[in-house]
Order: sequence, then C-alpha cells, then structure tokens
Amino acid sequence: MPDTVVVPADAARLSPPPPLEEGTLRIVPLGGIGEVGRNMTVFEIGSKLLVVDCGVLFPEESQPGVDVILPDFGHLRDRLQDIVGVVLTHGHEDHIGAVPYLLRLRGDIPLIGSQLTLALVEAKLAEHRITPVLVTVAEGERRAFAGFDCEFIAVNHSIPDALAVFIRTVAGTVLHTGDFKMDQLPLDGRITDLRAFARLGEEGVDLFMSDSTNADVPGFTTGEREIGPVLRELFGRAAKRIIVASFSSHVHRVQQVLDAAAAHGRQVAFVGRSMVRNMGIAARLGYLQVPEGILVDLKDVGQLPDERVVLMSTGSQGEPMAALSRMATGDHRIHVGPGDTVILASSLIPGNENAVFRVINGLMRRGADVVHKGTATVHVSGHASAGELLYCYNIIRPRNAMPVHGETRHLLANARIAGQTGVPEANILLTEDGSVVDLRDGVARQVGQVDCGFVYVDGSAVGSITDDDLKDRRTLGEEGFISIITVVNRQTGAIVTGPDIHARGVAEDQKVFEEVKPMIVAALQEAVRKNPTHTTYQLQQVVRRTIGAWVSRKLRRKPMIVPVVLEA
Repeated sequence: MPDTVVVPADAARLSPPPPLEEGTLRIVPLGGIGEVGRNMTVFEIGSKLLVVDCGVLFPEESQPGVDVILPDFGHLRDRLQDIVGVVLTHGHEDHIGAVPYLLRLRGDIPLIGSQLTLALVEAKLAEHRITPVLVTVAEGERRAFAGFDCEFIAVNHSIPDALAVFIRTVAGTVLHTGDFKMDQLPLDGRITDLRAFARLGEEGVDLFMSDSTNADVPGFTTGEREIGPVLRELFGRAAKRIIVASFSSHVHRVQQVLDAAAAHGRQVAFVGRSMVRNMGIAARLGYLQVPEGILVDLKDVGQLPDERVVLMSTGSQGEPMAALSRMATGDHRIHVGPGDTVILASSLIPGNENAVFRVINGLMRRGADVVHKGTATVHVSGHASAGELLYCYNIIRPRNAMPVHGETRHLLANARIAGQTGVPEANILLTEDGSVVDLRDGVARQVGQVDCGFVYVDGSAVGSITDDDLKDRRTLGEEGFISIITVVNRQTGAIVTGPDIHARGVAEDQKVFEEVKPMIVAALQEAVRKNPTHTTYQLQQVVRRTIGAWVSRKLRRKPMIVPVVLEA
C-alpha cells in the first residue's frame, strides 16, 4: 500500500469542544504531543476522568532558569474531584515527574501503576511531604475505575515494570502503549506481551495510541544485551577510574555496569541523589541484582586505587547542576583527569545536544577519554523503531490511530506506518497538546481544542514565569542590559542630574556612552518643550527610543533598556 500522507489539523482554527454527549469517550492530551516529555492524557466518560501519565519536560537552552516544564492542569482545575485515578505507565520523569504538582491540587487522587513505578513516585512525593493513595497493579490484571475498565499489559522499555493500558468503556476501547519497544531478549526476561496485543486486536481496538519517539528510525531497536560486551571491553582497557553517566532510573544499564565492574574487580559508587535513591529502591524490590561487596560509599572512593573505581553518575543530558556537568567544570569533589574514562550511556534528548557536547568537551579538556553512543554501542533506545510499530499495527489492526509521545516528525512517521497497514487516512488523528478527540461507535474525531500551554517551574515558583519573562532572560543573556537614570525639572525642561548610564554585557568601555548622552538630553528637552504635561512614563519612552536607536546603529546590539526619569 502506498504511503499515506497525513496532514496535522490546524488546532488553532478548532473551536472549544461541544458538551460531551452521553456514551462518548473524550480524550484530551495535555502534554507529550509535539514534544519528547510532559506526557499526560485525560480520558473522560460519564462525568468521570481518568489520567494516563503525568510527566515533566526538561527545558532547552532557550528557556534559561527553568527547572522543569509541567503539563497545563487548567483543563482539570475545576474538575479535580471527578478524577478517579492516574495511571502511571512507568517510572521515568517524563511520565511521573509532574505528579507532585498535581497532588498539590488534590492530594487523594489514586495513583495506579506497577510495583517499581509506584515505589519511585512514592519516594519522589516524600520529598514534597505528600503521602499518596497507591493502587498497585500487575501485567494481566484487570481493574475497574468508575466507567473505565482497565487491563494492564506488560511492555518492554528501558526501565523495568513498564505497562501498557487497555481501556474499555461503553463508547469503545483504547490501547495506550506508554513507552515501549520489542526487545526479544531483554535483561530481565520480560518481553512486550504481543499475545495480549493480538488478543485485544481480535476483541477490537477502536483507538490505538502508540509511542512515536523512534517511529522515524527504520528497522528494529537494538537489544539491551548488545551493551554488556562493549562495557566489559571498555572496563578491561580503562587505565584509571571509570565514570558512567546514565538516567538515574535506568536500572538495566546500572545492572550492566555492576556486572562489568564485578568482572574486572572494581567497586561502584553511586553519584547523585536521584541515582542513590532510585537504585536503592530497585535493589530493595529485587529489580537490581547487586553483587556482594561491590558497592562503596562515594566518600570512601578516595581510599581505593583509581583502577578499582567505577562511578555511576547522573548528568547524561548535560544538566548544569548534575554531577557530570560539575565534574566537567571542576566544581565537584570528583576531579576528572588524564587516564579517566567517561562513558555516556544514554541517548540525546532533543534540545540537549549543545549542553551534552559542552560537557564532553569539558571532560576531554581535563584529559578524560570520553565514550558515547556515537563512538561505541554503549546505549540503545528504549523505544520501538518503525519495524516494531509495523508489527504492532498489523497485529492489532486498530480502527483509528492517534500517535503520541514525540515531536511532529515522529508523529508523522507513526501516522505513515498506520496508513501503510490499512488504517484509513480519515481515521489517523494527528493532534496537538490540548486537542479534543471524541470516540463513539468506533469512530474517533477531533472536535475542538482547549487552552494548553507550558507551565514553567523556576525554584519555588510554579506557573508564574511567562514566555515574556523568558524572552527578557534571553535578551539579558545574549544582548546585555542598560539602565539610564535622569532627573528633569518639569517647569524648565532642564536636566538636573544625569543621564547616568550603567551597562552590563553591552560594551567593554563605558566611555562609549558619552556620545549618546547629549542626544538623550536634547530629546528630553525637546519633548518637555513640545508638551510640558508629559508623564514620566512618556519621558522614559523618549529615553528608551533614543538610546535604543543609537545602540542598534552604533553597537549592533538590542539590549534590555531600563530608563528611569525622575522629576525635580
């Protein structure tokens, strides 16, 4: 069948959705569509809501000062009591990271997930002093939550205990994969349950919501077992310390590092609070097998010879405050030097490329040998590639498809696969965050759009930072800052004091501004002469325009300008 070309709906032209009709299932993604992260989808039927995932998105360099980005809970704010539960498909931050912020709005929302997933989110909530209501489920289990009959299916991902969820309602059925791949020889032996997928396909899947992150990658995702031999080889030839950076929840990768360290007589110290916490949970629950005597506390590493040390660290995405980034800048108790080997055992999240390469360059300047995915098979993706998605569509044969979890290019690639396997073009829904989809009698259609923006977390501030604030921060960082203080006699128009100009990041020599001071004085005097009733705000704008035009012409810059005009 030829490729189906699917064009996304122009969500901006869609009006607010109509009232939900009885017997209709409404689906509203509040995050994860058009981005890698912030995954959250709301299902509604019979006045009740079921949420699937509640994650964060990590900021890009164009969002300075932002810690994380949340889904927009505005759609739920007036209906918190209608939420019957939040299904968490697995324990990665882009699926559980926003849970504390949702539970601040209503603390007793039941959290539904596997043993490891709930253990990880419970530890996170403890840091926020929130005691959650937990509902533990396992693959093969079927539980009803109001009008949602949920069946949980084992899927393989880069973290143990991941689940897909099949939602049965009076309006139809939905299979939501969460993040998954089809590794046939996973380290923990827990494969994606394709037999369950086939059984559900026979029953009838009205809407298939599948992970799109690797939909534009041909073939099949490399298996996790390919990593082990590479790590053992790298460990065998490393002269001094080995530092491995990974996601703090990547239990499989940590297991491989522990095994390689044991094979070469090395001991392992966990670096980073989240790494210590998550691996402690995984070991306690039996998901991480720790060889006897292999772990050592970070504070005791200095007592070991360098050739016996492995550091398992956070910071694989170049996060500025993470351990690896601080090692690269020399701002960590671990000082990286010649002979050390650093292994980046992770994929690049889109938007983090510059930060990661900056860390790599910093480590190499200090003499370390840096190994990453581009130079050796030290990481494989946790997401299904195009060949795996093709299998899934052919097994399930859904009536409608709604790609989720990915940027636009990923969603489009997933949509093409759906079309190739026979899903009619009209039944392939390319949505955006805030799109409203109604499912009824086996037919899924976009019916509107709800407001859905980015919610920025900056320290203790949640939602108070706006895009305009970020624009100001970028201007400060890229163009600099100029303040001008002038005191004017309103009656005469004479300049009593100033203009005093203070600049940061604009010009090395402050004397350059001597040229513009007479221009500012002349512009103010002319403004007062023409209109003696000018307000101070209007005079400040005269100053802003005058120095702004001069700086643009003379210095080729567009700094932030803060004029202050006082009356004498």
